[in-house]
Parts: sequence; C-alpha cells; structure tokens
Amino acid sequence: MEDRRSTIPANGHFCYCPYCATALIPIEKSGRMRMACPQCGFVHYRNPTVGVATVVLVDGNAILLGRRASHSAYPGTWCIPCGHVEWGEDVREAARRECLEETGLEVRVGEVVAVHSNFHNPQQHTVGVWFRCEIAGGELRAGDDLDRVAWFSLDAIPEPLAFPTDRLVLDALRKEREVQNPR
Repeated sequence: MEDRRSTIPANGHFCYCPYCATALIPIEKSGRMRMACPQCGFVHYRNPTVGVATVVLVDGNAILLGRRASHSAYPGTWCIPCGHVEWGEDVREAARRECLEETGLEVRVGEVVAVHSNFHNPQQHTVGVWFRCEIAGGELRAGDDLDRVAWFSLDAIPEPLAFPTDRLVLDALRKEREVQNPR
C-alpha cells in the first residue's frame, strides 16, 4: 500500500526523511535548528534556489518587461523576464532558456548586472542573478509565465512590479544611464 503522507508540509520543512521515510526531528547543527533523520543521518538544509533574469536594453533606455500571466505567481504584475535555474544547468544557459521561453527572443548573455537575495515569498527564498543580454534572434512574443511583453522607457516603468529586487535593478540602470549620458 502506497504511503500518501506528504514529505513537505506548507511551511516548507520536511516531515519525513526523503531517503528512509523516518520521521525527522529537530536538531541544532551549525548554530541553527534543522530537521534531521535519527535513522540514516540525513540533515535538511533549507537553502535558497537560484533564479536568473535577463536585462534586455535598447539604446540604453528602453527595457524589455513582461506581465505575469493569470496562471503564474503574482498575476498582472510586471517583471524583468526571469526564472529558475534547473538542476545541472549553467546559470547563463538558464538565462538564455528563460528569455526564449518567456519572450521568444534568443539572446547573448553578457555581464552580471546585479545579484540580490529575494525574500518577497517567505516560503521560497531565492538568490537572483540579473544578466545584461543582447538580442541575437527570435521573434518577440509572450510565453510561459508571461501574457504580455513590451518595451518601456526606464523613466516610465509600469506598476505594479512583481519583485522588489527588480526595482533595485531598474534604479541602478537609471543611475548608470545618467553617468554615461549626463544632461
């Protein structure tokens, strides 16, 4: 008979060992309370996942943003095209893949624009890496988690934004533009 107990409850902590199915117990390890298996020794380290975002600019002023679709998290909000790095995937390859999936554009992934910790979802701490990207091909169209993609002036960003860290990146891009093109 199949055991239908959930191994991960809503709070994100394992209840049972993913290796031997023994109930986990709290222990102190490395100065933090962690869930551990008294049977096989497994310790659950609740680490953040890695996300990538693609900063696609035209003429240093127009940025590509996407509106999050009704089936995605934060529907109706705007964001820099982004997504999670898959297991075994290089972060730059993840940025290329996510941009293609969400915008239809093939990009050349360049330098890192920013790295931020994201705490907007208490159940899913992520570390985001924003890459400067150049269009290499494709056709602009919304896909995956987005229902619309559009170009916006850095001075006319739509609201609301999905992620507070995107605002930090957009602010930094405006400051960078001002340094490069003083009035």
